[in-house]
Amino acid sequence: MTTYFISRHSGAIAWVESQGFHVDQQLAHFEVNVVNAGDSILGTLPVNLIAEVNQRGGRYFHLTLELPAELRGKELTAEVMQQYGARLEEYAVQKV
Repeated sequence: MTTYFISRHSGAIAWVESQGFHVDQQLAHFEVNVVNAGDSILGTLPVNLIAEVNQRGGRYFHLTLELPAELRGKELTAEVMQQYGARLEEYAVQKV
């Protein structure tokens, strides 16, 4: 079982490390074909990829933040992410 963290943002990478999460591989770009049953994917993926992760037997944990509009689209530090409630929340998605 492998844990992947999908992000190209240095602040997010620092945040996940500061929270003590074990990450086997950090990837800037995600290819769903790497997922095996029992793998965990951490990040901010679109819903169609989350559904594919779940279909392949993987678990998805979404990096959630409560950001004000003026901070959207900006590079954030781990400290700013923590200030705005950064957390990982598990989601299961199924295409219907």
